[in-house]
Amino acid sequence: MQFLKAHRLMALAVSGFIINTNTQAQEQEAARSVEEIVVTSSRIPQALRQVGTSMAVINAEEIAAHGNLALTDVLRQLPAISTSSAGGAGKATSLRIRGEEGYRTLIIFDGLRLYDPAGTQVGPQLEHVLSNSVGRVEILRGPQGLGYGADAGGIVNLSSRQVEQGLQLALDAQGGKFATQQYGANVAGGNRHGNFFLAVTDFVTDGFNSQTADTVLKDTDGYSNTTIHTGGTINISEKFSLDLVHRKVEGDNEFDGCYDSTFTLVHSCTDQYGLQADRVALNFKGTGFSHAVSYSTTETERENLSAGVPAFSSAGEINRFEYLGSATALPGFDLVFGADLEEAFNNDIGRDNKGVFLEYLSDDSSSLFFTAGVRHDDNDDFGTNNSYRLSTAYLIDIDSDATLKLKGSYGTGFRAPSPYEIAYNTGAFAYPPASLVTLSQEQSKGYEVGVEYWNEKALHLETVYFDQDVEDAIYFDLDAFSGYLQDTGTSTSHGVELSGDYLLNENWRLNANYTYNLTERPNGQPRLRRPEHLMNLGASFFAMQNRLNVNAFYRIGKNSVDESNTTLVKLDDFIVLDLSANFSLNDAVQIYGRVENILDNEYQEIIGYHTAGRATYVGFKFNYAGF
Repeated sequence: MQFLKAHRLMALAVSGFIINTNTQAQEQEAARSVEEIVVTSSRIPQALRQVGTSMAVINAEEIAAHGNLALTDVLRQLPAISTSSAGGAGKATSLRIRGEEGYRTLIIFDGLRLYDPAGTQVGPQLEHVLSNSVGRVEILRGPQGLGYGADAGGIVNLSSRQVEQGLQLALDAQGGKFATQQYGANVAGGNRHGNFFLAVTDFVTDGFNSQTADTVLKDTDGYSNTTIHTGGTINISEKFSLDLVHRKVEGDNEFDGCYDSTFTLVHSCTDQYGLQADRVALNFKGTGFSHAVSYSTTETERENLSAGVPAFSSAGEINRFEYLGSATALPGFDLVFGADLEEAFNNDIGRDNKGVFLEYLSDDSSSLFFTAGVRHDDNDDFGTNNSYRLSTAYLIDIDSDATLKLKGSYGTGFRAPSPYEIAYNTGAFAYPPASLVTLSQEQSKGYEVGVEYWNEKALHLETVYFDQDVEDAIYFDLDAFSGYLQDTGTSTSHGVELSGDYLLNENWRLNANYTYNLTERPNGQPRLRRPEHLMNLGASFFAMQNRLNVNAFYRIGKNSVDESNTTLVKLDDFIVLDLSANFSLNDAVQIYGRVENILDNEYQEIIGYHTAGRATYVGFKFNYAGF
């Protein structure tokens, strides 16, 4: 009760600061610069002006402005990204880039690949990634088999909060609807000898009734998560350094509709998830050349409990060796090259994949940039594959502050059937037609053309047309539940992305994006859970010398379908409005609050599963910077 009273007092305090605000603010940072350095497109540092592929970048301040606890709720407000969740926090969640399946999205966090080979597909478990420890996100849209290998239909590259000099400490506590509480600590420091970072987060919520079919018990489906993410860099000498990363996640998720040992349907179900991942990398950076050799290991464990009794368990492991090199002092061009060996295990089923790649990057012009690369993979079960990517960017300087960029890219990739998909179709639970199907690889390809306008003082605009195909997409037989089948033919996604960021004046900043995505399966039906129209509108207000920041985020999704009992069902269109406010009492203490889904819109992202209604959260942060 005292905890709830404290929340009410903090909410009133935040409201009071909003009501009494004034408009005397310092000038805000200009729109994202064309000279901003990114690393995800070609795996080496590049200015955005040189990049021909489509990217989105958000930093720690922008993540904090959104305020959402789950990282997916932040990312879904970026261009061409949609998510679907089977209920609230901790429930199975897919993040789709340009309408591709969530398991074709590769999530990388400080070099660690966050995917689970023991899952039904070798994909990320994004429902267990909280936003608290993330300092920067780079998202690369489209097939990216060149530099990242199989399954990479889009890249989400996460970086922790790090500092090169000094010491920073941030403590965070918040709570609100659904008896939600989160406590976090981030500490980072650095000097000429190296740097370190540590993020610890403890999250718990009672949740809400996830399944629409549960009309009798209407019990809540809670979730808890404890995450430790730590590491750092040791500067061995001027040219050599050593990177270390460790991540540990423990998550307990409650859900309905599992079966006990007698195959009786029960409502008291728990999914216990554990991840432990480590990475070590030795780096050499010379004059014009760089080399990095790394080893990473990821272990996942799942234990499903039915009415408190163990019912199902799985274990996955990934061991990955990787070499990445670059040559940046060659006459008129740069080269990026690498090799990797990945060993993946789903329980006792193992598979190796070896890959090598080479990319050429032109470097003989200040306005025209071109890349071309090829990758060769050798998979234990499915033989060899070749992937490639071409991209170009052409810049036109309109005046000293404005630049127009014309860009385009074409890329390919592939996805081998997961060990689980193969094992299921050959196991005791499969029957015709799935048991008679020999699964083959999916092949993907896609191209994009776009225009970007950059005004370094106030404005960034982008328009992109994209077209992507997946051949022989694998899916689960929802008609007869016989196992995994393949959509023989081409599944398509094509459309337009529009986005803009405008610094209106020293007090107001506006941003918006719209994605039109028309998807189709080989049978002519739309692909499931892909909104045809996605729109995000954002407004940020700054006042009191930037001590006060108020944000509004308006999200719209329309024309999406799901499948129920072999029949296509139109999902609800949705309009969601979130509000957040942050106020700095001084340089060290900040209080904040937010209201998610303030309009209390009721809709479903997956047929049969609720989404959260209106929810209010409040909290405070303590920040210290020293040295």
